[in-house]
Amino acid sequence: MDVWILVDFVAYAVGTAGMGVIVWGSVRALSGFFLAEFRGRHNSDTTGALERLRLGFGAYLLLGLEFMVAADIIHTIARPDFESLIVLGAIVAIRTVISFFLTREMRISDR
Repeated sequence: MDVWILVDFVAYAVGTAGMGVIVWGSVRALSGFFLAEFRGRHNSDTTGALERLRLGFGAYLLLGLEFMVAADIIHTIARPDFESLIVLGAIVAIRTVISFFLTREMRISDR
């Protein structure tokens, strides 16, 4: 078996894991949201629950994005060409900015 095929498979698996983490976090956040909404009582408990849901969802997004960045890095190592490096740089820059602002928002909300 060619080693690059194995490396591509690992990159694909890590990227898929990242998508799975984001999907799982989305399902948890949506189910929690619907449960809070259908209870029908909008008070400080509901507000606190929704805030915890938002922070938890942000954590899942950050973790999923980190997995996806790792997959892009692995893939670029496997097939290093100029176009792949430019795409990787753009993806890492965009995901870093998103991660920065998500983390900042989570810290502000955690106070």
